[in-house]
Amino acid sequence: MGREKGIGGFSRSGGRRVSSKWRLWRVARWVPLQDGAPVASAMPVSCAICQLHGDGHAREAFEIGRGELWLLRHHPDPAPLAGWLLLDARRHLGGPLDFTDSEAAAWGAAVRQGCQLVQRLTGCERVYAIAFGEGAPHLHLHLIPRHAADPASAAWAVADLYRAMVAGERPPADPARVRELVAQAQQLVEMGVLDGG
Repeated sequence: MGREKGIGGFSRSGGRRVSSKWRLWRVARWVPLQDGAPVASAMPVSCAICQLHGDGHAREAFEIGRGELWLLRHHPDPAPLAGWLLLDARRHLGGPLDFTDSEAAAWGAAVRQGCQLVQRLTGCERVYAIAFGEGAPHLHLHLIPRHAADPASAAWAVADLYRAMVAGERPPADPARVRELVAQAQQLVEMGVLDGG
């Protein structure tokens, strides 16, 4: 099924049959398309994740890899834990409900590679993958190292760890260690895998 085209090549329904109420809601979200996908320049100016992707300092300090579909980065300073990575959609989208077929096909490989990288960098036993999309409605999957010896990183306690760091009750990860991990990660990433290759 093709995409419905609106004025100027804008897509209204993303290729799905939707109710008129949904279409009216989607009017505010129309973006120009190129080869069936939203054009990067159409990213909302108010989106913190879109802004971070374009920030030269953040790219240099925290970005590990950038593919056509996904961007892998370290949590910016202050980071709750060294090795806390984020896998972001390159284009502005809320989550898997908004994936194109290409994004849906490539997502699993990108998540797996990101998790393997966290484990290799930190030596953790597990990697938690969490995405809420409430603070910034742009898909960014938190890849959090879980160390068995650190009860603060266990299950939902990791949220308390994050809040304690933000409140100044727990120190953030050492910025020098974060820079070291980013440099190591940049050397390890195979960009093709970020796009399912």
